[in-house]
Amino acid sequence: MSFVSRQIVRFAHVDAAGIVFYPRYFEMLNAAVEDYFAALGASFAQMHATRRLGVPTVSLSAEFVAVSRLGDELDLALSVRRVGSSSATIGVEVSCGGEQRFRGEVVLVCMDLDRARAVPWPEDMRPR
Repeated sequence: MSFVSRQIVRFAHVDAAGIVFYPRYFEMLNAAVEDYFAALGASFAQMHATRRLGVPTVSLSAEFVAVSRLGDELDLALSVRRVGSSSATIGVEVSCGGEQRFRGEVVLVCMDLDRARAVPWPEDMRPR
């Protein structure tokens, strides 16, 4: 099962050639991760400000399959592939109208923001 975040390619996402400038996919991915955690009942605002937990990216692989252009509606599908004691591996599939545009994998780590160290996933978050 996957979580889908729909995002529109905006003017700020494209380069002079009129296609998504590749680092912008990583910004969109981060927004999709934030949407995913919010859907799980763990908004970034609550995690960061109240619980003092973050989920930084520690590993990222990417394959750019086809170009995306201004105005495209992209579906960023995230699927949990593995949950470790303090990390989670998330698969990423980005498509537009059923055409794949980008795929990859991101590893997130649960981090205590005050100590800047990895910590185990909290018991209320692990099952989600």
